[in-house]
Amino acid sequence: MKTLVITGASSGIGLHTAQRFLADGFEVVNLSRRKCPLDQVTQINCDLAQPGFMEQAGPVLMPLLDRSTSITLIHNASKMASDSAVETPSNAFREVLEVNLLAANSLNYFAIPYMQPGSSILFVASTLSEKAVPGSFTYVTSKHAQIGMMRSLTQDLAGRGIHTAAICPGFTDTEMLRKHVPEDAMPMVTAMSAFGRLIEPDEIADALSWAARSPVINGAVIHANLGQVER
Repeated sequence: MKTLVITGASSGIGLHTAQRFLADGFEVVNLSRRKCPLDQVTQINCDLAQPGFMEQAGPVLMPLLDRSTSITLIHNASKMASDSAVETPSNAFREVLEVNLLAANSLNYFAIPYMQPGSSILFVASTLSEKAVPGSFTYVTSKHAQIGMMRSLTQDLAGRGIHTAAICPGFTDTEMLRKHVPEDAMPMVTAMSAFGRLIEPDEIADALSWAARSPVINGAVIHANLGQVER
């Protein structure tokens, strides 16, 4: 049995990825506070911002992983705040790190012992994993750290037949984007793509499906942004 374990599949990229992997014949398990609307998905309700979330998720997840012949683990859930490197107290920084980084580590620690050759660990990172913009301090920092985590996994999993990669979407038409970008600024955002449009969540789901079955990209950072126009 092939199993996808994904975080944040209640909407956006996560939801479309769950749909794609179901179509690919995977058993799909979602970890999030909000339920995934797909009936075929096994839902584990948990708050990734809480350090002990695996105490709740682990007993449900364990038997599913134990019977899996291959596992794809996708770290998709993210917390994004509008904040500054010169004004952010550490307690606010810590809240973002819990979701964007430490939850991923907790899941890796739990799931890797069950992973057989052919399994994969994928990160839904960001174009801000390798660059920075003003007003996104904790998001930028945590997304840079995800790349470091992915590359470290590549080295420490060498010889085990498990591959890793980070898919870095550009501006994707999701709930998160529309929450952070005002409607009157959307034309400027779409103009930053060489195709003059937003990315569809299905396009990122397709990239993740391809990455899950492509060990040749082990350790790679994949820019999935339609070619951003640099100004």
